[in-house]
Amino acid sequence: MAAFRFTTTFLLLALLLIVNKAKSQSFIGVNYGQVANNLPSEAATAKLLQSTSIQKVRLFGSDPAIIKALANTGIGIVISTANGDIPALASDPNFAKNWVNANVVAYYPSSKIILVNVGNEVIMSGDGNLISQLLPAMQNVKSALDAASLGDEVKVSTVHSMTLLKQSEPPSSGIFDPSYGDVLKGLLAFNNATGSPFEVNPYPYFAYRSDPRPETLAFCLFQQNPGRLDANTKINYMNMFDAQVDAVRSALDAMGFKNVEIVVAETGWPYKGDSDEVGASIENAKAYNGNLIAHLRSMAGTPLMPGKSVDTYLFALYDENLKPGPTTERSFGIFNSVDLTMTYDVGLSKSGNDSTGSQAPAPVTVSPSTVKAPVEPPTEPKKGPWCVPKTGVSDAELQASLDYVCGQGVDCSPIQPGGACFEPNTLAAHAAYAMNLYYQASGQNPSSCDFSQAAMVSSHNPSTNGCSFPGGST
Repeated sequence: MAAFRFTTTFLLLALLLIVNKAKSQSFIGVNYGQVANNLPSEAATAKLLQSTSIQKVRLFGSDPAIIKALANTGIGIVISTANGDIPALASDPNFAKNWVNANVVAYYPSSKIILVNVGNEVIMSGDGNLISQLLPAMQNVKSALDAASLGDEVKVSTVHSMTLLKQSEPPSSGIFDPSYGDVLKGLLAFNNATGSPFEVNPYPYFAYRSDPRPETLAFCLFQQNPGRLDANTKINYMNMFDAQVDAVRSALDAMGFKNVEIVVAETGWPYKGDSDEVGASIENAKAYNGNLIAHLRSMAGTPLMPGKSVDTYLFALYDENLKPGPTTERSFGIFNSVDLTMTYDVGLSKSGNDSTGSQAPAPVTVSPSTVKAPVEPPTEPKKGPWCVPKTGVSDAELQASLDYVCGQGVDCSPIQPGGACFEPNTLAAHAAYAMNLYYQASGQNPSSCDFSQAAMVSSHNPSTNGCSFPGGST
């Protein structure tokens, strides 16, 4: 009987770990806009997406050709209603039913539609009539999905601009503009009741454009910087993305919606701009998107949501050459629409790999008859490569790298006093450990072993004094 209790207990713990891990896994999505006349075929795009670690795609409409092309790929699809459809969706449940039947039911489940966005940045449109009808429209779409028995599989939400926040600095003081208070309370109550996310569009690029100092650029690009201290929480924020997302978290909490999750519907960096558009370059776009992806994959989360990486859709899959406005508006594409090559490499390619860039494991099935006591992992860790400081790097650069890594929520306890890797107690040894830890957490993404050119990838294990460095053996 005791053996049975042990087996049952272990089974439950194993299942709990599997469920919790699944819940904590983040995804990297991409926005697929179509304001262009030079886009590849939908079939070519579907094939391209399958060659990457991109797991979900957000559309700004519900183009049937794209939805069909993504059938049986396993890629999650977010579709959207037009802002102009909101009055009809709000006033006529039959219109909502017909819309859902035509745009969701007709393709599900072959096409893995996961979310319907009702409109885009409606509150910031300034159209009072449209704003007042947003919640009823969402409710009718939700009712139509429920009637089709898809209410649990396909969520309903809407996307918001960051300008919805009246205050965002420091992050702990984040609050929404009170003039939208009643509208937001209704929308958030809907999100909370239906389990749908609060979607927002943070763009550190625009924060840098309004404050184009070198230290602001480093803060926005996840590069070495002194950080920005939130005096209320004593948290030293090391990048703008975390600061912006935590400001939204604080605003949601302040309104009493601590259980509503955040999804980043758009974020990105333009790789080209006009002469008066600061910061728009391939180098900066690669740094922002590459470091953001590494940050998301590290599962560090944000300071107010540690260990839970925020689900994020990059902007954008392709350039949209028909968009009006400055050059930056047409220059966010990660892939070239003409030949499907990468505009710049941020580590999204895969070849039979999972989203972390490592070999995807075979599915595991747990059954009571096969559960055994835990088996100790192999004593021989995998070999390198490792991320190590370059020769001749100054103490200031080493300290900046050390502060940056440990400020990202990475576990630096082994190099703290009493830790397994505290000795030798030198700045060089501690920085080497931290740099390599960050590099390994990113899935050995080369862009995560740059540290403003203070580090490099090496086949030489930098561990000393018997301390085992992640990624290699002592």
